[in-house]
Amino acid sequence: MTQSLPPELHIASTWYGPEITKDTNEWIVKLTPVEISELEKAAEPLLTSQQNIASLTAANFPLPTLGPKLTSIRKELITGRGFSLLRGLPVEKYNEQEAGTIFYGLGCHLGSPRSQNAMGHMLGHVRDLGMKSSDPNTRIYQTNERQTFHTDSSDVVGLLCLKTAKTGGASLLVSASSIFNEMRKNRPELLKILLQPIATDRRGEVPEGMLPYLLIPVFSFLEGFLTVFYQRQYIDSAQRFADAPRLTPLHIEALDMFDTLANDPKLRLSMELEPGDMQFVYNHALLHDRTGFQDWEDPSKKRHLLRLWLSIPGDRPLPEIFASRFGTIEIGNRGGILVQGTIPTIPWTI
Repeated sequence: MTQSLPPELHIASTWYGPEITKDTNEWIVKLTPVEISELEKAAEPLLTSQQNIASLTAANFPLPTLGPKLTSIRKELITGRGFSLLRGLPVEKYNEQEAGTIFYGLGCHLGSPRSQNAMGHMLGHVRDLGMKSSDPNTRIYQTNERQTFHTDSSDVVGLLCLKTAKTGGASLLVSASSIFNEMRKNRPELLKILLQPIATDRRGEVPEGMLPYLLIPVFSFLEGFLTVFYQRQYIDSAQRFADAPRLTPLHIEALDMFDTLANDPKLRLSMELEPGDMQFVYNHALLHDRTGFQDWEDPSKKRHLLRLWLSIPGDRPLPEIFASRFGTIEIGNRGGILVQGTIPTIPWTI
C-alpha cells in the first residue's frame, strides 16, 4: 500500500508547531515607520477620490520601500513555511475604509484579489452575525463558533485584525504535509482514501451549470506538489444531496484521523492576532482555523477582521479538478467564488 502513495515530504512547509514557535522573528515582520507612512501615502488619493478599489492593482498603489519586502513574503508563502505575519499597522488611527484600503492595496502587491462569495465581495468582513453553522447555507466565518481546520478557495488568504474578541478567537495553523506524513507512516490505507475525490458542499454558492457540491480530493499530488483542499463541515453537509457519493465508514475514519492530527498540539501552531496584524496563509500547503470566542456587548468593540483572497503569480500548478471550484487553474488568475450575476464590489458595511 505504501509503495503506491506519493513519497514522504520534507519541504519548508513541513513543520511542527512547537518547533516553529521557538523563533517568531522568522515569521513576524514588523512594519517600520517609513513603511507605514508609505502605505498611508499610497491610500490617500484613493480615499480622497472615493475610488472603487475593487479594480486596484499594485501599479496604482506604489510601495517603493515595502514592495520588495512583500515580494519576498510572497516567495515565502509559495515555497517557504507557507505563512507570514505583518505587525504594527496602527489601525486605531484609521476608520474602516482607511484600514481596508491600505490592506487591499498591500494585498495587491502579493497577488490579485478574488471574490469571496456570491455577492462579489472582494474584501470580506469576518465577524459574528449571529448565524449558526447548522444552517447548510451559513459560512462558518459568520458565526462565533470554532471554525475547524480548513482551506479557502484561493491561493492565499489574508486577514487584517481590526478588533479582538473579549475572549477566544485564537488563530491556528497546521502543515498539510506534516499531516500527510503522519498518516502515511501510521495509516497508509486511510491516506489513500483521502487522495480520491470526495463531495464538499458549495453551501448554496453554485456557479451556473455546476453541481451543488464539489468533487475534489483532500490531498492531490501533481508534478511533485502536494495540495490540500478541506472543510470538514462542508464534507459532512454535502451528504444532504442524494446524488453525492456516500461517505463510507472508512471515509469517516480517515477524516477523523485527519482532524485529530490537525488538532494535535504537536503539529498545530496557535497565535493571538493583535489589532493591526496582517496574517497571510498559503491555502495549498497549510490549513487554518479559529477557536470559538465570546464577544463584547458593545457593538463598537466587537471582534472584526478584514479578509482578502488572493491569486498569486508564479504559483504551483493545480490539478484540473480544481477548476470546478477555482473557475480556472490559470496561475495568477484563479480562485474565488463567481456565480451568475456576480459583480466585484467592496462592502464597507454589512
